[in-house]
Amino acid sequence: MSTSSHRSEEPGTELGAFLRARRSKLDPGTVGLAETGGPRRVPGLRREEVAQLAAISTDYYTRLEQGRLPGASPAVLDALATALRLGPDERSYLYRLANKSDRQPPSGPRTERVLPHTRMLLDNLRDSPAVLLGPYLDILAWNRPAAAVFTDFAAVPRRERNFLRLLFLDPTVRGRYVDWSGIARICVAYVRTAAEGRDEPRLSALIGELSLRDPDFRTWWAERHATYQSHGTKTFVHPAAGRYTLH
Repeated sequence: MSTSSHRSEEPGTELGAFLRARRSKLDPGTVGLAETGGPRRVPGLRREEVAQLAAISTDYYTRLEQGRLPGASPAVLDALATALRLGPDERSYLYRLANKSDRQPPSGPRTERVLPHTRMLLDNLRDSPAVLLGPYLDILAWNRPAAAVFTDFAAVPRRERNFLRLLFLDPTVRGRYVDWSGIARICVAYVRTAAEGRDEPRLSALIGELSLRDPDFRTWWAERHATYQSHGTKTFVHPAAGRYTLH
């Protein structure tokens, strides 16, 4: 199994990895700092530069990134989010990671079931494709238009019936999206936020399989983007219906 799989980690480890990933995407010129100190061994901002932008000591930031602090105050987190140019979802994710030690992580697998009235609602949406997804994008239920838009979910083995998996590994589902890479990156970031603080074997297996089989997934998972986006407009292409847009 790939070492990129999600698993329970010591407090602060994921926070440090998130901070490192985000500062690696910035350069001094982008944030208004002068380039000093000669060639950089790795891309992105140095720790002391992040500390300078956030108006905190380098030692404090280093200990936070290395997981040697249990958390940080809201003022420090806000300063770090601004220094690292985090968007609203990434800012929220930063707060969740920093406050990990203040809450009891949930344990055990989630119980997911489809309520009868929810299934009835799906069946009654006869002209609109609808799929019911779990927090890790497991496909729990769908209606006939959804099967026509994406694929025959009933023909997919239950253990493989996960939208993230199909999006990367199923050529039919992957080929339905005009902007596949944009949608795929959003889904990766969404699953990362849902997975934070949980240790579930099936999720670890999914992340490990995708990391091994798809280089784009491996790269995007390591970048540690976070999003809570749950709606939007998508353009599809279908061999029979052609190109169309759904909200």
